[in-house]
Amino acid sequence: MEHPGKRYYGIREVADMFSTNTSKLRFYETEFPSLKPKKNRAGDRVYTQADIEHLKEIFELIDGKGFTLAGARDYLKTRTARQRENARIIARLTEIKGFLQQVRDSLDPADPEAVNTIQSPDQPASDEYPEPAHPEPGTPPE
Repeated sequence: MEHPGKRYYGIREVADMFSTNTSKLRFYETEFPSLKPKKNRAGDRVYTQADIEHLKEIFELIDGKGFTLAGARDYLKTRTARQRENARIIARLTEIKGFLQQVRDSLDPADPEAVNTIQSPDQPASDEYPEPAHPEPGTPPE
């Protein structure tokens, strides 16, 4: 679908790339606010490679995965939020991986107590636990 050196594609070329008609592409422009091909001086639509990639995604969601128009639109809208959430999860998993590597590296078959010296990233060191301000109700004072 990519033509080296070509920056803009006419609506007929793009319709042929997707084996569809031009009216369907114009319809998708109304249904997907994120799809906004530029227009040349004559008022004809010109699609960039980014527009074509976006259309690939739209066609894949609708024709390939069976999304409805509304479902595909919502999916594309929330994609950025999902990407941020995925990045947060990946960062957390990387942190956990580092912790597990620390545990693995500290294990010594001759020292079964080695595991007790490793600190979980979610838990403060034992000397960092604050003393309770007030005893639990019904608990005798110490």
